[in-house]
Amino acid sequence: MSNVLTTHVGSLPRTQKVVDFIFARENETHFDQENFDAAMTEAVDETVRKQVAAGVDIVSDGETSKISYATYVKDRYTGFSGDSERNAPADLKMFPSFLQRLADDGGTPQYARPKCTGDVRSKGQGELMKDITNLKIAMGKHGVERGFMNAASPGVISLFLQNDHYSSREAYLAALADAMKEEYETIVANGLDLQLDCPDLALSRHMLFTEMSDTEFVKVANMHVEALNHALQNVPQDRVRVHICWGNYEGPHCCDIPMDTVFSTLMSTKSRYVLFETSNPRHAHEWAVFRDRKAEIPEDKVLVPGVVDTTTNFVEHPELVRQRIEKFVDIVGSGRVIAGSDCGFGTFAGFGAVDPDIAYAKLSALSEGASLANRNV
Repeated sequence: MSNVLTTHVGSLPRTQKVVDFIFARENETHFDQENFDAAMTEAVDETVRKQVAAGVDIVSDGETSKISYATYVKDRYTGFSGDSERNAPADLKMFPSFLQRLADDGGTPQYARPKCTGDVRSKGQGELMKDITNLKIAMGKHGVERGFMNAASPGVISLFLQNDHYSSREAYLAALADAMKEEYETIVANGLDLQLDCPDLALSRHMLFTEMSDTEFVKVANMHVEALNHALQNVPQDRVRVHICWGNYEGPHCCDIPMDTVFSTLMSTKSRYVLFETSNPRHAHEWAVFRDRKAEIPEDKVLVPGVVDTTTNFVEHPELVRQRIEKFVDIVGSGRVIAGSDCGFGTFAGFGAVDPDIAYAKLSALSEGASLANRNV
């Protein structure tokens, strides 16, 4: 039997120095590019060091240089300008006083969210190669064998950067898939696993497609997967991770579409690894979906359940982490389970519900829980 490895969803807290540089670029104020690049290299090195110290087996660069996991594409691709309308998730609209509190507390990060107003084309892979180089150097320095890099899926780009150019959603998705294809292939060609962030397969149900029925939404989600799989046509499936989520924010989440409803959609992605939430109070029960639908899990899929939450500063007890891991080991075996986090700890630069030091304490608890589970393998 194989040991259960550890990883996480990708984004990690950024230092204030990094945040200041990112927002200087975001706000188009003057900054020195060489100092910017040096700060990113230094920060990625420290981020990898902390992951290793916490016992994480499969590390990332923490998405250090990105303003967010989806809108970073506006800096690397043509065709985006202006600003998209902000639309709060349906569950937050149900509780306006809480929504206002989040806004007053800075819970709705201010960052550019342009529309698609022209043809989407790559500006080149220069910024991506800087990220790849920083991560690989840090991995070598700290003795890490496996690393992954996040990239936005066509669907999540279409969720946050609304289409005001292409004739239809289908045409926009097709253009995004063609544009993102090289980014995906470049990450894998440089020896890293590729993680596609796909909250559009769940979050967008209660954020953008609220007027649809669940059945109608699943058809849209399947269209998003078709575009994603097209973009992955030249990428080996065993190098791909796909993350689905319902929004990395503390809130009611009472409008979240059930995992049971989008299960088949998730399983149809061209990915070896599927990452999903199972720790927060709204989705912790859904481990049972995987148990009850075990026969529908392709044999080549590896489950990466979130065994620590990313919206609370509670540090999970390693025994609880062990219990969460073992539920999935009992379903598919230890060789097909990797312990992960519900979502990222630094979804937006400069904003995160979890204190940076506590984020790494949670990753340590994740690793300790995995060690306990491995004693029982």
